[in-house]
Amino acid sequence: MEANLFLLIGSGVLISAGVYLLLDKAMTRMIMGIMLIGNGANLLLLQSGGQAGSPPILNRDNELYGEQTSDPLAQAMILTAIVISMALVAFMLALAYRQYRYRSDDVVERDVEDRAIAARPVTAAAQPDHDASDDPETGRASALGDEFGPRSFEEPVTEADDDR
Repeated sequence: MEANLFLLIGSGVLISAGVYLLLDKAMTRMIMGIMLIGNGANLLLLQSGGQAGSPPILNRDNELYGEQTSDPLAQAMILTAIVISMALVAFMLALAYRQYRYRSDDVVERDVEDRAIAARPVTAAAQPDHDASDDPETGRASALGDEFGPRSFEEPVTEADDDR
């Protein structure tokens, strides 16, 4: 299989430019980055299909290619990728429109809550699901973990329990 170097370089440039735009804070540039990455991936899928050939239909030989047919799997994958990237861009455009209506700004900023979560210690006692009920007297974590009630809550329900 021979690959077209121009298309490989073009797909690499599209994907790298898309990643660069995706890392920006502006929502419109993120959308453009997603579109460029999708188009670069489509070019890579086109290259994976091999050389051009006749349509992949029985008894449809082309004068230029003869009996050599093109790979239908790569074409189907490109069609699927186009539909998926279109849906993803439509979803991101809806998010961008909602953000514009809510804040009238295009920049995605870090929240105060994000900074607080990043600064939280990694110990078990600092996790959000910890309610200081491990040890009823001291509130410190114990080997038993959180117990939120009698053991009957943690046991599976049997048919004998349903009759009560």
